[in-house]
Amino acid sequence: MNPDFTKYADGLMPAVVQDVNSGKVLMLGFMNQEALDQTRTEGKVCFFSRSKQRLWTKGETSGNFLLMKDILLDCDQDTLLIKAVPVGPVCHTGADTCFEEANPSFSLQQLENIITDRLANPDESSYTTKLFQKGINKVAQKVGEEAVELVIESKDDNKELFLGEAADLLYHYLILLQAKQFKLDDVLRVLAARHKEKQRGT
Repeated sequence: MNPDFTKYADGLMPAVVQDVNSGKVLMLGFMNQEALDQTRTEGKVCFFSRSKQRLWTKGETSGNFLLMKDILLDCDQDTLLIKAVPVGPVCHTGADTCFEEANPSFSLQQLENIITDRLANPDESSYTTKLFQKGINKVAQKVGEEAVELVIESKDDNKELFLGEAADLLYHYLILLQAKQFKLDDVLRVLAARHKEKQRGT
């Protein structure tokens, strides 16, 4: 990655910060080479503050840091995309984002990441780890059981029980995908291809 800071007279490049789990855009800041280097070294997103005229680590006063997970550069090499995990509200107003959007504290992507970690780093106290260790047949069986339980609850009017079974099915479905070495994105690609075919009238 070779960002071209010389494209800007002040040497400051726009840096868009995105929540790595929810995909929400959190804020826009500016970086010079030094700020980028510090972000990579410390793992906390650092900008160059135009008002303070110095390096500024987001959260250095409030404690609401942005923990860097990935850094991408656009095709023109003049804008950065920082994928991060926010520790608390991002905006100085107390809002989740600087664009007044709510940012969910938990997402399907985050759940999938947890399941991935349990597969890569087994924890004997974890239900997910224990289920993986029982093998693909047991995982598939659990998905079938949860699907049947969801169908049964759908025939009644108990909202909490229905949503609980729906959550159980989704959770075990994600485990099955991982056990088969797939991710939710793989399924979404199939759905996207089907949608594209439908639009073409095929």
